[in-house]
Amino acid sequence: MRRGIAATALVAAMALSATACGGNDGGDAGKKSSGELSGTVTWWDTSTVGSEDKVFKKLAEDFTKLHPKVTVKYVNVPFGEAQNKFKNAAQSGSGAPDVIRSEVAWTPEFADLGYLAPLDGTAALKNEDDFLKQAAASTKYNGKTYAVPQVIDSMGIFYNKKIFKEASVEVPKTIDELKSVSTKIKDKTGKTGLYLRGDDAYWFLSFLYGEGGDLVDAKAKKVTVDNAEGVKAMKVVKDLVDSKAAITDATNGWDNMQAAFKDGKVAMMINGPWAVSDTYAGNEFKDKANLGIAPVPAGSAGQGAPQGGHNLAVYAGSKNLDASYAFTEYMTSAENQAKVAQQLSLLPTRNSVYSQPGVASNEIVGFFRPVVDKAVERPWIPETGSLFAPLVTEYTKVLTGQTTPEKGVKTTGDAYRKLLKDWK
Repeated sequence: MRRGIAATALVAAMALSATACGGNDGGDAGKKSSGELSGTVTWWDTSTVGSEDKVFKKLAEDFTKLHPKVTVKYVNVPFGEAQNKFKNAAQSGSGAPDVIRSEVAWTPEFADLGYLAPLDGTAALKNEDDFLKQAAASTKYNGKTYAVPQVIDSMGIFYNKKIFKEASVEVPKTIDELKSVSTKIKDKTGKTGLYLRGDDAYWFLSFLYGEGGDLVDAKAKKVTVDNAEGVKAMKVVKDLVDSKAAITDATNGWDNMQAAFKDGKVAMMINGPWAVSDTYAGNEFKDKANLGIAPVPAGSAGQGAPQGGHNLAVYAGSKNLDASYAFTEYMTSAENQAKVAQQLSLLPTRNSVYSQPGVASNEIVGFFRPVVDKAVERPWIPETGSLFAPLVTEYTKVLTGQTTPEKGVKTTGDAYRKLLKDWK
């Protein structure tokens, strides 16, 4: 679930107190002399409450059917709080979970801080060769594996087929078409074409990549967000708002965007597979067939969408490592990834799952698989998760007219160079 990456980054910059109970607080540790797993495994899940969490909680609880002497303590931690909450708990040595559902960019950061247990050679990495190459990439740091890929994702345009039919328009394939389609929708239906989320810079990435830009060049240790492509991308999103092709917001973007789309007030939004279950709950999509999904419209350099997803990582200070490794393997197994794909339309990280019944026929999974294959990887450096805080501030200012695209990316670039020591 990706309700707010930028919000997470902002929260991570604040000094929050750690308030959670974890498996490292004592109790039965691991295996008894018989080799049977026992004790407690505390798992922090960051999935969407009300839809995704029910599925993940049931899977976690079913682990005890295989290991009846293990107690799984399920805790749903809001996505926007989890990154900093885990770091505070791990740093203090009290309250960290045994296993955390880590957004892909958090994994190298947690590993760099020494908060994750290396998983190479453990039970957690069963059938490692089955993982998608791009999914496994985010789990590696300094030559070791610190997490197991659970789900992978990217972004597309969600659209309301009834509104499109009423306006007699086709799905836009380019930014120019997006503007013209939005104009026709407004003229014929009175509704807004696109809801452009303005409070989370992750939603900006598709436009940045579409203009051939990127946040940084990790190999060259160079900041690139403030180059010509970055300026152009900011101009593109600003023009969408100024031309009335899109509406935006400065706060609470996820709830506002979902509500507007689910109630039929806007015809399109940019989102990912994590939003499908919640979108189906809307009045406009009681008939699921009314939801259409297409690639994000291409910019001048082509179509671009970010690669995202979630990994499961084991806390280095866990007092129940054996059970935590087994739990991580169980939750990322082909069998359970298939269940998640069937029930939530989230994309598996294992190649073998895509051919399984119920997954191969899933329309949402079928759409997003080729999108994921072409998605742009973020740099897997410890600072990746921190890149969004300065960017979202300027992104929001640009969209709301408080600064210019040129000044917005320059300020962001300057902040990156302070964060990334010795980078150009």
